[in-house]
Amino acid sequence: MSKKKVTFDDIAKYTNFSKTTISRYFNNPDSLTVKNQDIIAQALIDLDYQENKLAKVLANGKSEFVGVVIPNLYLHYYAEVLNQLLISYEKFGYKFMVFVGTGEEETERKYIQELLAYKIEGMIILSHTIPSKELASYNIPIVTIEREDEYVNSVNTDNYMGAQQATSLLAKSNCDILLHINSNVSEETPSYKRILGFQDICREHNIQHELIIQDFKDSHQGAAKQLQDIYEYINDKYPNQKKGLFMPNDTYANILLNIIFREHGKLPDDYCIVGFDNSPIAEEAIIPISTIGQQIDKIAYEAMDLLVTQMNERKKRRPNPQKELIHKSITPILIRRETTE
Repeated sequence: MSKKKVTFDDIAKYTNFSKTTISRYFNNPDSLTVKNQDIIAQALIDLDYQENKLAKVLANGKSEFVGVVIPNLYLHYYAEVLNQLLISYEKFGYKFMVFVGTGEEETERKYIQELLAYKIEGMIILSHTIPSKELASYNIPIVTIEREDEYVNSVNTDNYMGAQQATSLLAKSNCDILLHINSNVSEETPSYKRILGFQDICREHNIQHELIIQDFKDSHQGAAKQLQDIYEYINDKYPNQKKGLFMPNDTYANILLNIIFREHGKLPDDYCIVGFDNSPIAEEAIIPISTIGQQIDKIAYEAMDLLVTQMNERKKRRPNPQKELIHKSITPILIRRETTE
């Protein structure tokens, strides 16, 4: 037999409150005393009340959805960040609407407009396409991760520290030449500090080094072709030297490791590799890759915690506007594996 649907009228009669009070509990709970909130919460349990989510959205415009715009999913770092965001539902109770970026400003603006049309309560942006000043103009709580963040709240890894950890490990591995491969990123992008950290350590200790900058393709196949060319360039230029390679992420580190492995059937003694992320691919590679752990689970948690704080503030009768932007920095962890042994 079908179960009778519990209504606001049923809850009102059970608690001896008015239907207006019950409505306030769902739409503006802070307007009630804690005691009355507890009474109604217990009544919902006693009556086995099942909330009509759609009706709630229509009534108060709060969807309990967070929008996410992520650059791509072929880089394992982004895939793992998304995974960690999705599992945060158990802690924060927010669902997610996700768009994968295209690198085209107009297309990603359409994505954001689509998200706003669904009454999302906040956004987490990892895509680099739209400037933070424009993001701030949408007048909705926003937290960015690992991208330019001058006008919005953000959570980033301490990229400079991570680069110093990676470079120091390669130097201690008795490499003759250290090479850092990276994308052509702007100085406002957090990952630019990986370049600075690498260069500062090499100059401080008078270590021979080279910086290799590429505009990497937004696909696995395109990046693999470019890394093949870089491998051949390094081999030709430094044939009798032990080479320490600091890669921009674990995905590229794994691609380069596979290129070398196909050539030699092993990782030769004259190559050391350090990645950046500690995404699952680093540990699962044919030879587990040393890397700089970004604590991706912590980054995702801190981003959601910061966003939820902003969203909850907006729901108060008298919200207290944020006076200063918050930029959280997460300490990286050096993880030694077989590619630096």
